[in-house]
Amino acid sequence: MSENTDSLRILIIQPGYHRTDARGGNFTTALRWKRMLKTLGHRVRIDGAYTGQKIDVLIALHAQKSARWISQCAKHSPQVAIVVALTGTDIYGDLRGCAVGEHSLDLATAIVVLQGLAEKELAARYRNKTHVIHQSCEPPLKANKASGVFEVCVCGHMRDVKDPMRTAMAIRRLPKASRIRVKHIGGIIESKYRERVEREQKQNNRYEWLGELSPKMTHREIAKSHLLVVSSRSEGGANVVSEAIVAGTPVVSTRIPGSIGLLGENYQGYFTTANTKELRELLLRSEVEAGFYRKLRDACEAQRPLFAPERERAALKELIQSLMG
Repeated sequence: MSENTDSLRILIIQPGYHRTDARGGNFTTALRWKRMLKTLGHRVRIDGAYTGQKIDVLIALHAQKSARWISQCAKHSPQVAIVVALTGTDIYGDLRGCAVGEHSLDLATAIVVLQGLAEKELAARYRNKTHVIHQSCEPPLKANKASGVFEVCVCGHMRDVKDPMRTAMAIRRLPKASRIRVKHIGGIIESKYRERVEREQKQNNRYEWLGELSPKMTHREIAKSHLLVVSSRSEGGANVVSEAIVAGTPVVSTRIPGSIGLLGENYQGYFTTANTKELRELLLRSEVEAGFYRKLRDACEAQRPLFAPERERAALKELIQSLMG
């Protein structure tokens, strides 16, 4: 550590940071943590690699993808405190039985997970150095819900782990009286989806793909929607869930640990992964049953304090203080 422990030199590693196609949830997390850590008085930069920079703390997003930089830092700068922040594909995919990923955790001074259930997925030997930090979101500017339609927002890049076309499939044969419309935000990461999206828009007049939007525009779309759908097969703790909750937009999600850890075990807005029929039924119930929609809205509102920026900032402060001890 540097002698001036009040102001630490912190490097956040986000693999693919300089690639525009890598600007998903981890990119958003890196930017937010940089901003918060700077408000705590630290000197922070983000990069896609560790190349021997003079630092006090390395925060690496993704245990496996950042493994090279974690090992390099531990070998050449053993005085540097290493924090490994685990993502969805770490916790519920790549990390299981992965020697490279587990080696990153062995080298870590501290481990960060984004929701409480994720901690239970780790081997017991890692838990005493694990911190849970919920991702926060600033309340969006006032946005009225869309009128005349029941607007559903899907927010996620086009790649298999997101099961991105599931919501479009669920609305293909809705009753004619239904007012459901879907707006899909996200870039095309896997090229096979480009043709599927174009075909879906031509054949399904309830579905509109908006492409990749700025964070501000994304927040606004979420805020004016009546519902957000998370159709992912795996998530570590999707930032978009906190964004929807803070915006007052109820969530419908696959029953995956990454969402249960944010919304609660007894939340009524879950459907089975890849089950189009269950999703379709949830969408229709949300549209036509005011009591059911109110239950989803109230349950999300109850979770809102978890995602307050001051709470995340305090958790980051506690993390850094633990490294200095």
